[in-house]
Amino acid sequence: MTLFFIEQGDTEIGRDLVQLVKDYTGYESVLTHSESETLVWLRRQPNLRPRILLTQLQAPGLDGFILGALLGEMFAGLQTLFLPAYAASEQRMEVAGSKVFPEPIDGERLISTIERSVRMFSDAPDLFHVLDILQMCCLSKRSGAVQMVSGSNVGTAYLCDGQIVHAETATEYGDGALFEIVNWGEIEFAYERGVHAGVETIKKAWNALLIDALEEGRRRALPAWRQQTA
Repeated sequence: MTLFFIEQGDTEIGRDLVQLVKDYTGYESVLTHSESETLVWLRRQPNLRPRILLTQLQAPGLDGFILGALLGEMFAGLQTLFLPAYAASEQRMEVAGSKVFPEPIDGERLISTIERSVRMFSDAPDLFHVLDILQMCCLSKRSGAVQMVSGSNVGTAYLCDGQIVHAETATEYGDGALFEIVNWGEIEFAYERGVHAGVETIKKAWNALLIDALEEGRRRALPAWRQQTA
């Protein structure tokens, strides 16, 4: 049986989501309201392995990034979906296959994502598009560092109150590093709240920066003779 965990501080929304999932997928859901409650429930059900975690990104006593990382270490193949506090209208860019669901929650897209996640191999990596992670961090006014991994590529973006202030890869830093990272596409990530860049190499607003990174990626994908005129 596939288990579906929901972390929600708002019990009415949580109950509605549990019912939505049951009505349209038949999957039973477990609704918990804190990280500690979730861990206690799991300890009492040692033979059950959750496949999906739908969690608020942040709420009193809850950090969805930390919870997702913790449960991901416990259960290989766990797929995480995030409910951020900002509205869908605040998003600057749409991401195909997004695992982020701002309000108002698109129920049809949520069910489709759940079904797609359930069909994955049991040990499939929990992948997100770079744009999803960076946009979510910026709109949520996060500070800290986001390390992103794509195959052998590793890069880090540093944030301060929702602005990207520095980025690094093995060969680039600043804007060039962020341009490289954005064009990796799907990545695994880890977030550390207390890490600071120590230097600011990026000045442009995050949304303009990400759009520039996408445009640069498209330009670099053109044949050399087209790059001169693109």
